[in-house]
Amino acid sequence: MTTSTRPAPLAFGDLQGCHNEFQRLLAKAAPSDDTPLWFAGDIVNRGPGSLATLRELVALGDRAITVLGNHDLHLLSVSAGIRKLKKGDTIDDILAAPDADELLEWVRHRPIAHFDNDMLLVHAGVPPQWDATLTMELANELQRALRAPNWKETLAGLYGNEPNRWKPSLKGIDRLRVTCTALTRMRFCNADGVMDFTSSGGLDSTPSGFMPWFDVPSRRTAEVTVVFGHWAALGLLMRDNVIGLDSGCVWGNQLSAVRLTREPADRTVTQMDCSGCRASADTE
Repeated sequence: MTTSTRPAPLAFGDLQGCHNEFQRLLAKAAPSDDTPLWFAGDIVNRGPGSLATLRELVALGDRAITVLGNHDLHLLSVSAGIRKLKKGDTIDDILAAPDADELLEWVRHRPIAHFDNDMLLVHAGVPPQWDATLTMELANELQRALRAPNWKETLAGLYGNEPNRWKPSLKGIDRLRVTCTALTRMRFCNADGVMDFTSSGGLDSTPSGFMPWFDVPSRRTAEVTVVFGHWAALGLLMRDNVIGLDSGCVWGNQLSAVRLTREPADRTVTQMDCSGCRASADTE
């Protein structure tokens, strides 16, 4: 495989329906037509252009690699009657669109994680016990379940904070739930991988006994570069083996894109001001 000849992917933080800002950032970053575009999930909800954003990503075809975030799963859950709309949701236009069935089918068939060229893309985080291989195995299990005929039953069973720690002995819906929780919701955990959901703030809000998932000593994904979103209060995070892309566009901050070269020193950041895309209600 001639990976060296391919353009480095351009990875975007949480779009959350900030369509105008995404268009401007894409134009500013000016990737070549064959540059893969990676999206760290939460492509819809809270911003004013969820429908336009979703349609644009669908139109990108195979060029777009989009992992599912918690807001994307929320869209599927509302459409399936599993959850109700929340204050501040901006997904009504998707649900009422003439092409809603096709759009929702596309969302449901997105991956939960993506791994290529030593880059692991997830929405939220990776438990310290998982290496990239196990992460992809578990993500694929969850993907298959969400694409199966009984997907609504599976999706309804993914909500809840227990179990809050991965164990290889987990089976059935508990196994799928902890996979979904880690990859789409996690921010803090302890050295044993026990996840905490009491805080969604920045590093100064770290609960006692816990730490950001990427700071756990000897986490098994340290040998690859993990690219993630979800954590707006963290802001843009650039380390050699960790890239946090959610810089809070939907809260009026910035939308960020990073060119994912293998050499950290060669990575470039492009940002767009998002003062016009401010959400009306806070949520995870």
